[in-house]
Amino acid sequence: MTPIVLNVGFYNFVASSKILALIRSDSAPMRRVVQEARKSGTLIDATQGRKTKSVVFLEGGVAVASALSQETLARRLGGKEQQPLAGTPEEDAMVKREQVEADTDRPGATDDH
Repeated sequence: MTPIVLNVGFYNFVASSKILALIRSDSAPMRRVVQEARKSGTLIDATQGRKTKSVVFLEGGVAVASALSQETLARRLGGKEQQPLAGTPEEDAMVKREQVEADTDRPGATDDH
């Protein structure tokens, strides 16, 4: 069953019925979209100062910046992952783990072990 709200991180929730798309934010065009939304006042920043990893587009032209990956959000939306209360050690660990994975997936990343 699809949850009524989606935890996009750190006690921030969006109505699942209003979601149009979950998009990675690391491409230049997506970064420009985020900047334009910020300028126009249609961006909700739910990152709590962390790096934006995905953008949730909602009905009405609103975009939500999230520090969680789109894969994590999709799993939560699909009910395959429990939505922890934001700010829990589990969520912090997940964000850190995703950051390490993203860093190792980058071209030119080296292993310092």
